[in-house]
Amino acid sequence: MAELGRKTVEEFRASEKMPIILVLENIRSAYNVGSVFRTSDAFLVEAIYIIGYSAKPPHKEIKKTALGAEETVSWKYFKTSEEAIAVARKEGFNVYAAEQAEGSFKLNAIGFESDEKIAVVFGNEVTGVEQSTIALCDGCLEIPQLGMKHSLNIATAAGVVLWELVRTRISAS
Repeated sequence: MAELGRKTVEEFRASEKMPIILVLENIRSAYNVGSVFRTSDAFLVEAIYIIGYSAKPPHKEIKKTALGAEETVSWKYFKTSEEAIAVARKEGFNVYAAEQAEGSFKLNAIGFESDEKIAVVFGNEVTGVEQSTIALCDGCLEIPQLGMKHSLNIATAAGVVLWELVRTRISAS
């Protein structure tokens, strides 16, 4: 592991994080929540906000897919998305929903500043981000999709969005 340059838990916690928060709104699958923790660890995400009935650590299914990332990535639980968004805004984050919607911004065409603080809301696997939550956001980010299916698993969507947000910050530094 040393050859791969892996951080210890202590090194991870002390590392400067990407100014990105992922907001998980009513995610049905604890496995998806765990996968988001693992991806968030890989990209040094600042925090995960867990909303509503989404599973939260400690949980055996999160542990199974997070592979320890639930111990490294900071997270907070909120009953509602409104509460979580208010906290993110108070901390200086712009908030976007990862959702296909009229007027959405194509993820590959957005020019975020390298130091911009961004929170992204990911919704339920079936119903997506609640309309009332979208109304609280600065806009929607849409992952361009070219095939017959026009939806991605939430864990996959989070990985795609995170990579795009982190990729531009890595190349900027």
